[in-house]
Amino acid sequence: MGKSESQMDIVEKSTKSGKKSWSFVTISLSVLLLLMTCAVVALYGTNSGSICTTPGCVTAAARILQNMDPTTEPCTDFYQYACGGWLNRHVIPETSSRYSIFDILRDELEIILKGVLEAPEQSDREAFRKAKTLYTSCMNESKSPPLLLQYFMEEKLSTLNSRFNKRVFIDMFVWNDDRDSSRHIIYIDQPSLGMPSRDYYFNDGNYQRVREAYLQFMITIAKMIREDKNMAKDDHFVQEEMAKVLKLETEIANATAPAEERHDVTLLYNKMTLRELQGKFALNVSEFNWTLFIQGIMSSVNVQIHLDEEVVVYGVPYLQELKAIISNYSASTIQNYLVWRLVIDRVSSLSRRFKDARANYRKALYGTTLEEARWRECVSYVNNNMENAVGALYVRETFAGESKRMVRDLIDKIREVFIETLDELQWMDETSKEKAREKKLANMLGFVFLQLNFNEHKYFENSLENLRAGAQKSLKKLRERVDQDIWIIGAAVVNAFYSPNRNQIVFPAGILQPPFFSKHQPQALNFGGIGMVIGHEITHGFDDNGRNFDKDGNMFDWWSNFSAMHFKDQSRCMVYQYGNYTWELAGGQNVSGISTLGENIADNGGVRQAYKAYLKWLEREGKEPKLPGLDLTHKQLFFLNFAQVWCGSYRPEYASQSIKTDVHSPLKYRVMGSLQNFEAFSDAFHCKKGTAMHPVEKCRVW
Repeated sequence: MGKSESQMDIVEKSTKSGKKSWSFVTISLSVLLLLMTCAVVALYGTNSGSICTTPGCVTAAARILQNMDPTTEPCTDFYQYACGGWLNRHVIPETSSRYSIFDILRDELEIILKGVLEAPEQSDREAFRKAKTLYTSCMNESKSPPLLLQYFMEEKLSTLNSRFNKRVFIDMFVWNDDRDSSRHIIYIDQPSLGMPSRDYYFNDGNYQRVREAYLQFMITIAKMIREDKNMAKDDHFVQEEMAKVLKLETEIANATAPAEERHDVTLLYNKMTLRELQGKFALNVSEFNWTLFIQGIMSSVNVQIHLDEEVVVYGVPYLQELKAIISNYSASTIQNYLVWRLVIDRVSSLSRRFKDARANYRKALYGTTLEEARWRECVSYVNNNMENAVGALYVRETFAGESKRMVRDLIDKIREVFIETLDELQWMDETSKEKAREKKLANMLGFVFLQLNFNEHKYFENSLENLRAGAQKSLKKLRERVDQDIWIIGAAVVNAFYSPNRNQIVFPAGILQPPFFSKHQPQALNFGGIGMVIGHEITHGFDDNGRNFDKDGNMFDWWSNFSAMHFKDQSRCMVYQYGNYTWELAGGQNVSGISTLGENIADNGGVRQAYKAYLKWLEREGKEPKLPGLDLTHKQLFFLNFAQVWCGSYRPEYASQSIKTDVHSPLKYRVMGSLQNFEAFSDAFHCKKGTAMHPVEKCRVW
């Protein structure tokens, strides 16, 4: 299913409180009070300990006041205290499965991108012109052609991979070698599925409803394809054939290992030659030849493969089952499945009737009743496929150099605190601490092109061109050395990332905005916002996955037995803590403490490091002025802004999905879990031991 970097992202919700909501009048009076306060303070002067009345401070104070619910006791439910106002004021749009501060920032970013992509291009940079051409072709929705099924009906797996970047039955991709980060290698893994996770093929409740809608979606699309090809309409035949396809995919899903069983990358890694692969995992499909399969893919970039070529097999248990599965199905059912998996991914680039056919499936899966505006789909598509060009356009429009300098300074301060924190850890011996100090993470901040050719009137063809280019961009790296300076994501993204193979943290320009960061808001908010994100990504270098990689990005055990054993003990505490959180919106399911462990370690470490870095900043710079209308200390404001970054809500349908597929804990528990473990939070809000936010038992790794 490919390799991915750890990312900050969000995934979650919280049920609305029964507490009294803030009315429009109350909010208006609060903002008016802020303005009056500013006027009074401006008249009578200020000093270093007084109230800040700059526009940036007033804006930040108004945002914080609107988001919080001061009627809730912070030591009882800090998430409701911090986000209750936000939850009461925001209704999830009919186009969205979740709605959060992250999503609002992404919506605003897309508006900016819409403007730059629709503006006449005066620059002579070819990349900018191509991005705008691709956007224009996407907006020409009515001109999307019917599905050209005959174009790929008979294509083999290798062609699906190299031409359409689609990996069915077998996930073959090129990436950095986990054990030698300077070179690329071929990986063989279990594939992704048509539905979000294997749970949808077996579980009851909402998962069963999605499964039934999925089958109807398959049947409808199959009928439309037969109609386009002037084939006879035989509803019973189509239903039977698609039922076979779903049965095949269900067996594939059953053969894939659950996420919790794939948590330890050191156990997944199995290096062997193609000769050994052929001997261990022969498939009964026309005497399937692994070398020919991989050579068929690599020929698209003129790379020759030989029997002694080394590959890394991640999905050993799956490959052991695949032979028996394929043997049970006819060639026509397998072919129908290949076509279906390609079609489902291309629906967005086809005509309106294909999109309408998925409406019921989307409703069951996401709970949404409307699709996004076409321009938003197109902005997202262009950004995903030409991230460097779009990122450059975004940075040119919005990003200030002073912000970049300030955030880089924050990164240095928080990295310094992490190193200092090692001295506090009694569970880690000095030998392992010294190795951890050596693991200095590189950072990339702000922003970062393939030779693509687009026609503004042919969006479907353009999407195929992007699929081909995306596949070949990755495949051709097999014989190239790893370039550690290449960005792993574009700039126009509201997120942050850590790459263990590159030992690199990345902060795109899109996340450098309020409430995460502003050069005009108090540093307490910046440290609680982007500071926590920085600490989060740094800690990923030492979570249950990142700890397996050394300073050069190689998978190597640099831990002493003593430290490794105690790391697992400390981590086990968090597994139990988060595993005991019950998410009612997801049908009362418990959070997976195992699947979310890496993100929980990063959340806990991130908020600790950012807070300590802020205290050091206060020692050097002195006390900050207060925010108007808020009788809160800046230590309290730090924790409040940290929590408000995660304000958001989810539809039940999507909650059921994210609890099975997301490596992050639900939003509420990202806040509650981190702060319940942090004594400094309890001190700041004077929470008595034994209250909900100050439990006797606490967990700490970093």
